[in-house]
Amino acid sequence: MQGIIDRLKVKLKDNVKNAKADCLLFSGGLDTSILACLAPEIKAITVTLEAFGEDINYANLLANRLNLLHYHRVVSIEEAIGAIPEVIRILETFDPAIPNDLAVYFGLKLAKDLGVQEIMTGDGADELFAGYGYMRNIQDLEEYIKRISKSLVFSSNALGDFFGIKVIQPYMEKGMIDLSLNIPVEFKIREEHGKWILRKAYEDMLGKDIAWQKKRPIEEGSGMTELRKIITERVSDEEFAEKTELYPIKFMNKEHLYYYEVYLGLGLEIPGPKGEEVPCPFCGAGIKKKGKHCRICGGVMI
Repeated sequence: MQGIIDRLKVKLKDNVKNAKADCLLFSGGLDTSILACLAPEIKAITVTLEAFGEDINYANLLANRLNLLHYHRVVSIEEAIGAIPEVIRILETFDPAIPNDLAVYFGLKLAKDLGVQEIMTGDGADELFAGYGYMRNIQDLEEYIKRISKSLVFSSNALGDFFGIKVIQPYMEKGMIDLSLNIPVEFKIREEHGKWILRKAYEDMLGKDIAWQKKRPIEEGSGMTELRKIITERVSDEEFAEKTELYPIKFMNKEHLYYYEVYLGLGLEIPGPKGEEVPCPFCGAGIKKKGKHCRICGGVMI
């Protein structure tokens, strides 16, 4: 195991050094905290929706330890809801993951205002090192991670392009992907912890309070999850029932309908299948034959 940890630490350190990014989207979670430790002179940006979410607590804790130049972007509820159309327009999707994307959007927007040209993110660590809770229930996890590693897409890339900022993802560098795929899953999930090998490798550098913190999705840690309740309350039961019959979409909930109507209002259309693609069973968009996720509506195929 120590050999794996040594190779992992050397590779990630090299990736961060070679990145030469001048800023970091910093949630205070495990993945970005590791990057912050490997680039202690970097500017760090943490986004929260008003006073919601736990991210800022962990981000402040590590920023103080490392003496980081740390920016905290507090987003009001009105700002967040007002930005939904722009995020949907940029990403061309009505996927219910929009609250997650809003946190990234506001972080990159601040980075643009600060004159940042290149920014690091922790994208890919959860997927490659089994950070998500649902992964514990996957029978052949090694094969699953290998399969998804070939087609990982993150909203930070499209949002970075929009702001003219190069997004650098040290966990997604090819050598890191190859290394992660050769780490046995028993070193990724252990003792009820996802990303166990990452936590173990950096617990001395981070401190155990940071290294062994619970997993928080971006939308939860940033507090953007609160928007779901607010948006849901804007759609009545009667309206949802009526529009579920009106539109040719299988909506997950009221929030999904809300995003779809914003999508329509922007003049966006659902792109049908092309070539060997097949229609998404939820919205009709073209997806790969064995695709498991629709980029347009967020539908997940079981």
